[in-house]
Amino acid sequence: MSTDGSADRREDPPPQNNGSGAIAGIGGGNGVVPGDSSRPFVPSQRLRLNPNKDHKPDSYDDLQLDFNPAIFSALERYLPPSMLSVSREAKMQFMREILLRYLPQGERTRAQRHREYRQKIISNYQPLHRELYAMHPATFFDPQFLKAINDNTEESFRSIMSEPSPGVYTFEMFQPHFCELLLYEVENFENWVNEVKFRIMRPNTMNKFGAVLDDFGLETMLDKLMEGFIRPISKVFFPEVGGSTLDSHHGFVVEYGIDRDVDLGFHVDDSEVTLNVCLGKEFSGGELFFRGTRCDKHVNTGSQSEEIFDYSHVPGKAVLHRGRHRHGARATTSGHRINLLLWCRSSVFREMKKYQKDFSSWCGECSREKNERQHMSIAATKLELLRREGESTT
Repeated sequence: MSTDGSADRREDPPPQNNGSGAIAGIGGGNGVVPGDSSRPFVPSQRLRLNPNKDHKPDSYDDLQLDFNPAIFSALERYLPPSMLSVSREAKMQFMREILLRYLPQGERTRAQRHREYRQKIISNYQPLHRELYAMHPATFFDPQFLKAINDNTEESFRSIMSEPSPGVYTFEMFQPHFCELLLYEVENFENWVNEVKFRIMRPNTMNKFGAVLDDFGLETMLDKLMEGFIRPISKVFFPEVGGSTLDSHHGFVVEYGIDRDVDLGFHVDDSEVTLNVCLGKEFSGGELFFRGTRCDKHVNTGSQSEEIFDYSHVPGKAVLHRGRHRHGARATTSGHRINLLLWCRSSVFREMKKYQKDFSSWCGECSREKNERQHMSIAATKLELLRREGESTT
């Protein structure tokens, strides 16, 4: 593909939203909280723009909820000051009312069916490598990556990362043995699916092959991966898109090659932050191509030359980027490529975004338009000053 911005506009089709569109965190609870007509929700009250860092949120793990309990704990810091002193039940109902705006009754029914579908798999599937189902940092991660996470500073993160294009970070993450075990586990799951003739849900609307890791028992491990390893990095590099409040995920593998998906069209992810790790195997082609980060309004706009970047996958190596960073995957021309994807989401950011109009801190086109307005304002001010100076001398 040409590195010229105008050529890129002609070549890349409009991106698609790669996901179901359901709210982050659905299906993480253990049932449904019945409706309560006495709930204290006040429509005029809004969440705070910034969290109350001094407030210690309640735990909601013991409640039967529509949503992942962690979402409520994360969201509580953003409650209006008047809500912080009320009972846990009142806070839960207030936050639930906000969250339910994203999920009408039909979607809640679908979410409940998905929970039942997932439970059916977990009750019948026998894992091959049970050590994968709990977090074991020392055996999962590259030692330098683990040290950077333990140091937990921007300097330590940057010491193991490259940023070959603005907002795209690459780094060694997993040990080869972990990648190998996960590949065997996925293969074992797919063999079980074929043997029992079980119809499984694919990862998203664009991939016809692959599997949702959360559906066969890896949800808890992936939660720990997001909370303990991706969120600290995202807090530093992606704070403007909810990087510090990531509270749910969608974890899956995708497969490319002969008799698999070949490529992936130009799109944006249903995530705030996306982790993409190549697990293997041997392959050629399959490069990722990036074309700049955009908000909903500007998702179909052209790319600037500095936003054009291609990346070649390396087994074990991770790519981390904003979910709204437009991208796609070129054809895998030979071999078999399998990637682990973790879409990390922030319910807080999604609620806050509803009240914002300016996304210039992360949308390339919003930033360009803002700079253009500033330049025009400066030029107009200069002209006005020159006009006044000319009048004063006549």
